Amino acid sequence: MRRCVGCMTSFPKNAIIRLVAMNGKLVIDQTGRQNGRGAYLCHSLDCFDIAIRKKRMTYALGVSMSQDEYAVLREEFNKAISNTEVCE
Repeated sequence: MRRCVGCMTSFPKNAIIRLVAMNGKLVIDQTGRQNGRGAYLCHSLDCFDIAIRKKRMTYALGVSMSQDEYAVLREEFNKAISNTEVCE
């Protein structure tokens, strides 16, 4: 079980998306196995927005990004959740 940094709810590992800090930037880890420090988000844009607004991603991963970089990452996250089936 992993905890979503947005809603702070626990989910099975296959039901959440992992974000990884690599070279000072956040990237979506589609495989869940990339090297680097990771944080998890459930399949909700609201949780993504909460994690950014409350700086939980910055705290969890030690990475600070500009608003433009977060906007690009949000679009990528939205694509990832639309292409992934959610396990209940």
